[in-house]
Amino acid sequence: MGTPYKWDAQDYAENSTAQFDWACELLNKLVLRGDEDVLDIGCGDGKVSAALSRRVLAGSVLGVDSSAEMVALAGDRFSAREYSNLSFAQVDARMLAFDGCFDAVFSNAALHWIRDHASVLAGISRSLKEGGRFLLQMGGRGNVADLIAVLDAMVVRTPWAQYFADFSFPYGFYGPEEYAEWMAAAGLVAERVELIPKDMVHESAAGLAGWVRTTWLPYTQRISEARREEFISELVAQYLYEHPLDAEGQTHVRMMRLEVEGVRSQLTGD
Repeated sequence: MGTPYKWDAQDYAENSTAQFDWACELLNKLVLRGDEDVLDIGCGDGKVSAALSRRVLAGSVLGVDSSAEMVALAGDRFSAREYSNLSFAQVDARMLAFDGCFDAVFSNAALHWIRDHASVLAGISRSLKEGGRFLLQMGGRGNVADLIAVLDAMVVRTPWAQYFADFSFPYGFYGPEEYAEWMAAAGLVAERVELIPKDMVHESAAGLAGWVRTTWLPYTQRISEARREEFISELVAQYLYEHPLDAEGQTHVRMMRLEVEGVRSQLTGD
C-alpha cells in the first residue's frame, strides 16, 4: 500500500495463511445485507476480496492494492467470468479518488504499510456514501515488538549495518488515541477503536522464514540478493533462540492489531 517494494505475489499467497484466517474473523464482524458496494483496501492476492464478494451477491466488491504484482495475481485467480461482481485495480490508499461510491470499506493487514493514515482516512470518508460503514484492522502500537527487537540489534552490526545507513522505521503502528483524532478530522464516527493482542503461529521455522521473506520487504529488500537468505536465516535463528519453538515445533510471534469500526458522518459534506 503506497510502497516501492516489489512483491512476489505467488510466494506471498503461499505464506499468508494467518493473514487470511484473521481476515475471515474480521469479515464476520462486518454486517452486510448482501446488496452493498464494498471497497477492499490492500486486497493483496485477492482471496479476501473474493470471500467478500460471496457475501454481497447482489452488490459488488472492488479490491485495490498499490502492488501491480498483487493486482495482476488477484485478477488472474478471480476472473470476472467466475466472479461477476468482483474487480481489482492498482490504487495507492493515500490517494483514494472515489466520491461516495461505497456502502462499506474494509481493510485487513494492509494499512500499517503506510505512515500517513490521516490521508487514508480522508480518502475513506470521501469514498463512503453518507452513513456508510468501515471496518479496518492493521498492525497497531506494540505490534511484533519481539521480532523488531531482534531486527534492531541486527541492522547495527556487521555485515548488515552497511545496508541500513539511512534506514528509518517504515511502518505505521498506531494506537486508539491517534486514530480517534484522525477519524474525527475526516468526518468518520468511531464506534469501536481497540488494540487486540494476537498470536501468529507458523507450523515450523521454515514457515516463519517464509513469512519474513514475503512480508518484511522494507528490511529484506535492502539486502543484496546474494545475501538476502543469509539475513533471513540469521533473523529466524536469533528469534527462535530468544523465543523457542513450542512442544509441537511451532513458532509464535506476539502481534498487536488495531481494529477500527464506525460510520461516515451524515453531516460530512465533501
